[in-house]
Amino acid sequence: MLQEIFFQPASNLFGTFCFAVIGLLTGSFLNVVIYRLPKMMQRQFDNDLAEELGKQPPHTDRYNLLVPRSACPHCGHQIRAWENIPVVSYLLIGGKCTSCKAPVSARYPIVETITGALAAAMAWHFGTGIAGMAATVFCFFLITLTLIDADTQFLPDDLTYSLLWLGMLLSLTGVFSTPATSILGAVAGYLSLWLVFHLYRMLTGKEGFGYGDFKMLAALGAWLGWQMLPLIILLSSLVGSLVGITLILLSKMGFETKLSFGPYLAMAGLIAMLWGQQILHAYLSYL
Repeated sequence: MLQEIFFQPASNLFGTFCFAVIGLLTGSFLNVVIYRLPKMMQRQFDNDLAEELGKQPPHTDRYNLLVPRSACPHCGHQIRAWENIPVVSYLLIGGKCTSCKAPVSARYPIVETITGALAAAMAWHFGTGIAGMAATVFCFFLITLTLIDADTQFLPDDLTYSLLWLGMLLSLTGVFSTPATSILGAVAGYLSLWLVFHLYRMLTGKEGFGYGDFKMLAALGAWLGWQMLPLIILLSSLVGSLVGITLILLSKMGFETKLSFGPYLAMAGLIAMLWGQQILHAYLSYL
């Protein structure tokens, strides 16, 4: 019975549809996390700093992922339930606030659509059992980390550590890795970028990575095992280099511009989860 519940076959149309709906709904919540979590951390930092200096905390109102209710940043109009339906509401209101008619960012429905599409893809690829559910949660974390890092060049510990521990716990099921390969993946993932960071700083006097990148690669190693780390590092470096060079050439930012590495790690981790075994097998067969 448990086998039937947790290990459903892939390419299940009804299950894929259900995952897509769950993904759309979750995407709406991820928009809140992406917007509010950095602000929550900044507010906490400001309050802690004020306490250290013996001053009154500057932020005393409740502000978390649930409170206050979502509102228009221009006029303060509180978002009603019918205005918060993933993708559909954006189309119904024409991409504008129903009160002040200020434009609503198109990123909200885009994030919801991508989240729903990835959830459906995970169900189609892995099935609707534990593998599909775990892969979907993995995608939720990657989407959130990608956009927060792109916005702030910061990867919150609350997310990277949670992803890491979930990967280690999942290894007990043997779905994507075993406990041994998961632990080794976490350690090797962290140390690999840690060593590159310190070597680069010794040679140039500059910092090439943030500590959040170490933790994110450790989390990917915990999920997929140490065997996937070379592929993840290679893919993320290639994509990061291509995007970075393109941005530099297009915007003439110069080589001093800092680029977030988290999104490239996320893309490489997703590719490794979906096709990593096939890529490694093809490479070894070629050798």
